[in-house]
Amino acid sequence: NFIGNVEGRDLFNGSCDVMICDGFVGNVVLKLIEGMAQSVIKGLLHEVATKMPAAAKMVEMGARSLAERWDFNEYGGAPLLGVNGICIICHGASSDVGIKNAVRSAKNFAATRVNEQITNLLSQASEVADG
Repeated sequence: NFIGNVEGRDLFNGSCDVMICDGFVGNVVLKLIEGMAQSVIKGLLHEVATKMPAAAKMVEMGARSLAERWDFNEYGGAPLLGVNGICIICHGASSDVGIKNAVRSAKNFAATRVNEQITNLLSQASEVADG
């Protein structure tokens, strides 16, 4: 459901599942989130290691788990919608694993005819809107 314009804080507080923006803004948001997450985790690890050495290993394990879950290589990339075909956009620092996963995503998009499904759903929505 469309909720209207959102603020930056809404990306993380559960207000919205998807934010739609132009490519430049989206890229800035992603890069900012990526850099901020790395800085916060690095700072947290340093503080815990300095002030609570006994807990450092446990916190490091948690941070490693988060990093694995957020690793862009695991996802491969994201589809570029609006293209008459399949285009997966990968992170500029993608590893060979990331590229392999992007190719796997593209294959899945082709096999499940995602573009055709989107086109059909948009046509149906347009017909309903036109009444």
